[in-house]
Amino acid sequence: MSHLGIDLNFNLFTSDLSHYFKNQVKVGLLGSGVGLSVVLGFSAAYACYYLLSVAKKPILIAGGKKFHQFLRDKCPVVSETYYPTFWCWESRVQTLLRPFVTAKPWVNYRNELIRAPDGGQISLDWFDNDDSASHPDQFTRPTVLLLPGLTGTSRESYILHMVQQSRDLGYRCVVFNNRGVSGEKLLTPRTYCAANTEDLEVVIEHVQRTIDKAPLMAAGVSMGGMMLANYLGRKGSEVHLKGVVVFSAGWDVFEGTASLEKPLDRFLFNSYLTSCLQASVDRHRTILEKKYDIDHVMKAKTIREFDERFTSIMFGYPSNDDYYRDASPIHKIKSVQVPMLCLNAADDVFSPNHAFPVEAVKQNPNVALLITCHGGHIGFLEGLWPRQSTYMDRVFRQFTSAVFENASSLDGLH
Repeated sequence: MSHLGIDLNFNLFTSDLSHYFKNQVKVGLLGSGVGLSVVLGFSAAYACYYLLSVAKKPILIAGGKKFHQFLRDKCPVVSETYYPTFWCWESRVQTLLRPFVTAKPWVNYRNELIRAPDGGQISLDWFDNDDSASHPDQFTRPTVLLLPGLTGTSRESYILHMVQQSRDLGYRCVVFNNRGVSGEKLLTPRTYCAANTEDLEVVIEHVQRTIDKAPLMAAGVSMGGMMLANYLGRKGSEVHLKGVVVFSAGWDVFEGTASLEKPLDRFLFNSYLTSCLQASVDRHRTILEKKYDIDHVMKAKTIREFDERFTSIMFGYPSNDDYYRDASPIHKIKSVQVPMLCLNAADDVFSPNHAFPVEAVKQNPNVALLITCHGGHIGFLEGLWPRQSTYMDRVFRQFTSAVFENASSLDGLH
């Protein structure tokens, strides 16, 4: 940002504050103007700190010049200063407040249950967008597959926002709900994890068969992003998605788990997420207890203990470390063969910035990593009252539109 821009923002900020306090704040401190001066002085100092140290342009890292230029040209958000909501820019505050302050637009889904090869069932929620003016042909309407986070469903606010953005662009969406999380019964004693992509493969094949003439993209959030990145890395050139966008993925599960075990983050996040996982298991206790010691699982105090007692055992890993190694997308970035944009905040305690796959991204012309200084985990709140849209929403909208409407520009990234 130029010095002129900072001065203009600073002057507007202090001018508005001065007008507000002169009209709304009763000056105390023995009737003098000292109180107002203190408030204005603090506000000016805070505004200066915010504009100089908090609001910053993101860092864009791309493995190839062509993808880098494509993002600069078609997605201006990657070059713009990100202004986090000034009263809640801190990582943990953004993470905790996002579910409460962002709106949950109403979406009328069409549910479909499909069978997996092992006899289990997978719940898909379709938003068909039959009123699309820009893409009225249902057979060729661009479609986005959405993958929620660890215990998320199609009703999470960040998923609803992506559906809303897609609707406005004229696209269709389908949400892949992991087994057992959206109200459907478990038919087999199996749930899900970030490392296992078998259900995702079934879903993608089903969607592509159902709408075989429609271009398909995918977007994954947190664990959904990890699963998606792992799928891309494993399948390589077999993937026929037009593009992928990943938000707040944990790139190295060892580092993310260790971060969440620090006292404050264990108190704020780890214990709560563990209880959510246990509640999901308890809902399906009848079928799961035939193979697993559910009472032992319910005594876990952290995500690591839950994974040691349940997830790693369910998916046949010799140890939890083997599971965490396989679940970490950082090892598979080099094999991704479709355009993939990844958004992470440098202050995300779920995904520490020292574990970002910077070097791996630099070696792959198909991958780009966008890093903001602030934003927390799936936060990215911006604006005075960040109810309707977030920075993450704008990245999703611009990248999705850029890929669908300019697909030929991405040919030959290799």
